Amino acid sequence: MQTQPVSGSGFRFEAPDGWALKRGGGAVSAANGDVDLIEVRTFRLVKPYRVALFEATTRELDDVIDRIAKQLSGQVATRETITIAGRKARAYRVDYDGKVQEIAFVLRERSEYQLLCRRAAGADGASCSLLRESFALR
Repeated sequence: MQTQPVSGSGFRFEAPDGWALKRGGGAVSAANGDVDLIEVRTFRLVKPYRVALFEATTRELDDVIDRIAKQLSGQVATRETITIAGRKARAYRVDYDGKVQEIAFVLRERSEYQLLCRRAAGADGASCSLLRESFALR
């Protein structure tokens, strides 16, 4: 897959070549049509994140994803802890309305990075893998 570099405040990732890039509202995204989307959204944390808080943070993020799934009238299909950019991250898959939304949360100091990938159900997940594997903190 041919890719194009994408960067935002404190991070970078690769997106499929030819996807339309967009910036604004605290997010950087690449889209292909009405469904296919990869996006990194940043949020400022009230208190600095420490690795010792991971278990408590996991519970909080699990609640957040349950609310997101409900808003989408979907179901949380997976919940897992993975490594992104060399850090423990919490990742989820929500199935809804013929689509799949993969969301991962990476925390560093006072920043939360929400990695989102949306695709049609049954479609190749290569763009989602590309986002997770190429995401890097600067």
